[in-house]
Amino acid sequence: MSFSKTLIYWYLQNNRDLPWRKSKNPYFIWLSEVMLQQTRVAQGLSYYLEFTETFPTVFDLANADESTVLKMWQGLGYYSRARNLHFTAKYIANDLNGEFPSSFKEIVKLKGIGDYTASAISSICFDEAAAVIDGNVYRVLSRYFGIHTSTNSSAGIKEFKALAQSLIDPAQPGTFNQAIMDFGALHCKPQNPLCESCPLAGSCFAFEQKLTKELPVKDKKIKVKKRFFNYLVVHTEDGKTILTQREGKGIWQGLYQFPLIESVKNIDGKELISNPEFVDLFPDKVTLSLFNKKEIVHKLSHQHLHTQLWIVKTKSSSVARVNWGDIEKYPVPVLIANFLKAYKDEN
Repeated sequence: MSFSKTLIYWYLQNNRDLPWRKSKNPYFIWLSEVMLQQTRVAQGLSYYLEFTETFPTVFDLANADESTVLKMWQGLGYYSRARNLHFTAKYIANDLNGEFPSSFKEIVKLKGIGDYTASAISSICFDEAAAVIDGNVYRVLSRYFGIHTSTNSSAGIKEFKALAQSLIDPAQPGTFNQAIMDFGALHCKPQNPLCESCPLAGSCFAFEQKLTKELPVKDKKIKVKKRFFNYLVVHTEDGKTILTQREGKGIWQGLYQFPLIESVKNIDGKELISNPEFVDLFPDKVTLSLFNKKEIVHKLSHQHLHTQLWIVKTKSSSVARVNWGDIEKYPVPVLIANFLKAYKDEN
């Protein structure tokens, strides 16, 4: 039995029962694929169900305001995915009358959709023989065929894409793509792959050569940058606080946060209140206390945020306009969401 047919046979017996697999609606497939980028299925499933209940059509998503979309996305991370999703939903609804493009060539032009997502949508929804490449696919192919080319190199990306394209079953491309992804996620796992019961073990290079731990090969990650955040959690006597929306192209664009003073290292209270930004924000006397006695390190893909949350109590503030009772309505980074939960439990 060929590689492709073996995988499809395995998939038909072992595939995961996932809600988006019950449909060929490109809106649902698109939503699931975007959500599952950088996100485990177990985590993304509840978000998908809530999104499709709140926004059952692309028109519903297009008509929502961005703040609502970001609030519902809160906790999934990589928020540019949500902003691009919303942008493209508006384009499809308003410019394409709700009709999703039906070919890889047109789908990949949409904002926030790359080669992987366009391949998934075009193959699953429109039966186009466009092979997907993700971490699971890299792992299966590199182990089975004994490929040592780095998966995050330009040469590796081209090599694996060409190989996957040569293997895809043109009669059932969507099934093949889902099969190889599920096989990598459930069977040919990163750690402790199920080699002894693998239907491909008899012709697998890595199994034969005992190289499953060495494959796939990936170049070393770029150096992680350390940043030091000091959030000022403002409390006025009339129950108000300060929230501002993050702008620019950095992390958490469009989300809300407390006033932030970034330092070059961890600082104490004396250093904080002498900071010019602090003085400008609080010209009058305040009461300052550190909420987290132990430093919080929030890890993102390329930076670690060493975070301190300072409770600032003041009589009044002309810029404190958000009622504490309304704070949960705002989309915030998970770092601040976790703080708000802990803060609420203590007060």
